[in-house]
Amino acid sequence: MNQSKRPALKLLLALLAFVMVAAACGDSDTEGSGEDGALRIAIVAPSASDDLAFTQSMVDAVNALDRPFELEITDGTFVVEDAAAAIRGYAEDGVDIVIAHGTQYGGSLAEIAPDFPETTFVWGTSTDTQGLDNVFAYNPAADEGGYVNGVLAAGISESGVIGVVGPIEAGDAVTYIGGFEAGALASGASSVNITYTGSFGDVTLASEAAQAHLTNGVDVMTGTAQMVVGAVSVATANDIPWLATQADQTSLSPGLVVASQVYRWEVVLEEMLDLRADGTVGGQVFELTLENGGLVIEFNDGFDLPSEVRDAADAAIEGIKDGSIDTGF
Repeated sequence: MNQSKRPALKLLLALLAFVMVAAACGDSDTEGSGEDGALRIAIVAPSASDDLAFTQSMVDAVNALDRPFELEITDGTFVVEDAAAAIRGYAEDGVDIVIAHGTQYGGSLAEIAPDFPETTFVWGTSTDTQGLDNVFAYNPAADEGGYVNGVLAAGISESGVIGVVGPIEAGDAVTYIGGFEAGALASGASSVNITYTGSFGDVTLASEAAQAHLTNGVDVMTGTAQMVVGAVSVATANDIPWLATQADQTSLSPGLVVASQVYRWEVVLEEMLDLRADGTVGGQVFELTLENGGLVIEFNDGFDLPSEVRDAADAAIEGIKDGSIDTGF
């Protein structure tokens, strides 16, 4: 080969090698660290994965994602220090997406997330990323489905007195219960009696609160958080219809659960993961609504719901979507 052509050939080979390395580096943003480029996702949550409420709603959502992933779960971490250890452990292990599924984990996340700038942390329920570029926050407009459930409750109630069993007065529990009360009162209920137990997980307290409602003449009940299994058991034993939220709770009482507001977190998770693939690892807030499909009212075919009550609920759903109904939140 002509000696004068060798430097040009070497330069061409070097440029080719550079392009190949750059392409490989660019592709790394769109792939996960798991086998065959699958995303490694971890969930840290306060209650059991099968609680038919808050934690299960997120587990179901991740399992519904339309992309390859490997999932790890640490549940039952109601103690914040235990959750913080799990969150940090997953980040240290190179997990791509760490979902801190609990409002109470915010303080821990503010300390942990800055130490792992390439890890995407997903936190909720919250409307604040705490100014962190690698944290996505998420929150349900729980008042929307709450309002619809309130319409249903008022429509089937004979006494006009409805009972609510709430947990700690915080997060989506407050918005759900507020929306429920507004919907029920707007639809003819005479009284919505609300009890906050002060606990997300104490089943016994939820049972006691439900029992107390019965003594006050309620004939329909609702509640939120993982402890509601206690309240549902009391409702079932006394033939009281139940309105559910967070996850489909029909299996708890197939003949008495009227409808469930179901959180479809996958709607916003898909958006987050698309952003991450394009290089945005956090810094934005997402909301579940009836309009974007993140909130869905699932009616129980096993409950004999009068057609006019179903029509009123459907009208409320459409009114919330088009803005003609204001839930007050």
